Amino acid sequence: MVKKELRILGVDDGPFEKFGPKRKVLVVCTVYRGKSSIDGLLSFYVRQDGFDATRKLIRAVNSSKHKAQLSVIMIDGVALGGFNIVDLELVYKETKLPVIAVIRRRPDLNSIKKALNNLSRPKKRWSLIEKLPPVSETELKEGKIYFQHIGLSREDAVKIIKLSTLRGRIPEPVRVAHLIASGIVTGESHGRA
Repeated sequence: MVKKELRILGVDDGPFEKFGPKRKVLVVCTVYRGKSSIDGLLSFYVRQDGFDATRKLIRAVNSSKHKAQLSVIMIDGVALGGFNIVDLELVYKETKLPVIAVIRRRPDLNSIKKALNNLSRPKKRWSLIEKLPPVSETELKEGKIYFQHIGLSREDAVKIIKLSTLRGRIPEPVRVAHLIASGIVTGESHGRA
């Protein structure tokens, strides 16, 4: 059963220069009570287009004082810091928390595969994408949202997305994580999650 004030860890990265030198990218995680209030924050850095996002996310969750309260992890997309792809299955296995990746637009796998060829170890990156759960969609007041989920049913994932979305199409835990991360990196929040 999905409770109105279940605790959601919303995860998003801060802005970064996509075509400049590779740097560390800030990741902010909000501990959200449904869509109503924020109870805490976590943060860490990942390498831009690296391979450490999964490990860093698992470590942040498992070492957090908030972990016992958490019911689900919700990530903006399946990658942090560019193409630092998060292994949703491993995050679920190592944290024992269901994971939902929310996506604004349906992923174009052909374009993604082509882009990966410009990065190191494209076959490894593609293998991480191939093992991701299938993309689902649901209708919100302001349009469709796409998502991938593991560790919970599609029905519960939809309930949690709808429960945690206040306005627009991005759930509050992820939207607020985005605002905080962009505010820290650039000095002022901006953009859409």
